Amino acid sequence: MEKMQAVVKTEPGKGASYTDRAVPEVSDFDVLIRVTSASICGSDVHLYNWETWSESRIQLPRIMGHEMAGEVVEVGKRVKSVKVGDYVSAETHLYCGRCYACLHGRMEVCLNLKILGFDRDGAFAEYISLPESVVWKNDPTIPKEWASVQEPLGNAVDTVLVQDVTAKTILITGCGPVGLLAVGVAKASGASTIFATDINDARLELALKMGATDILNPNKTDVVETIMDFTHGAGVEMLIEMSGNPNALADGLRALTPGGCASLLGLFKEKQVPIDLNRHVVLKGIRMFGITGRKIFSTWYKTTQLLSSGQLNLDPVITHRFALSDFEKGMELMAEGSCGKIVLFPPD
Repeated sequence: MEKMQAVVKTEPGKGASYTDRAVPEVSDFDVLIRVTSASICGSDVHLYNWETWSESRIQLPRIMGHEMAGEVVEVGKRVKSVKVGDYVSAETHLYCGRCYACLHGRMEVCLNLKILGFDRDGAFAEYISLPESVVWKNDPTIPKEWASVQEPLGNAVDTVLVQDVTAKTILITGCGPVGLLAVGVAKASGASTIFATDINDARLELALKMGATDILNPNKTDVVETIMDFTHGAGVEMLIEMSGNPNALADGLRALTPGGCASLLGLFKEKQVPIDLNRHVVLKGIRMFGITGRKIFSTWYKTTQLLSSGQLNLDPVITHRFALSDFEKGMELMAEGSCGKIVLFPPD
């Protein structure tokens, strides 16, 4: 049996192992991919640290990782749309295709949803097996580092483009990696003024490189007052909430103009988040959207066009590159918040 190197969560507790695993087998409807790049997501760090939700969700051992790009090296007997040699990435929502949500074209919220790297072995490996239904053929002009970041970029695209942002004034709360991608998407999509907030000054500097026009640290500046002064009391037309911080959400809703739009991707650790719904949502006529992931596959067309056209440059947000064997360095940097996106490279 052919072996490969992979990052495997083998047991409860913090950490993971870089170890041998069998190269995955390919069923009739599967595709075997040689991974050329894989990037670290915040959810990978949560699994690496074995946070509370992991105990009830993850069956061990599990190969980690879900953001990837690679080359198809084998296809199943009944695969029709993908061939050997194709340059691909993966939609990480493994949908059933038959439930109520899927049959209404909402596969991203499939009632039987499985997640790559959590419910099925993932991409922090030399090879990965995927269902043909979630394989996306990349534009060959897109660098492999960028291609591996398309999955989180898709989250940013759907969060920002829930409405037209052309010439709009927007506030992005939270400049983690996906928040930084949201800044870039907003800039590329024609937003006129982009306020970006975070308590991490290094990430705020990255936000400037991605196209933010104004950066605000809420530990040093009154965000709402600053925005109201700039907008002459009108407030921003759109809130993009990426932080999962209740205080950031509260500030964002206060800074939002009546009739504005709030688009929420950040996940909140607190089960109950206090919001003055009467004052800041109902009586202001706010439209609020929850974003859970990319639309399959319409969002991928948008990410491809943004990258292949040159409208969006991901280089500033990709701050570190490591060999797959050095994955622990990436996990620690992510946990510290002292990075943007981190890309890992399996051995050739």
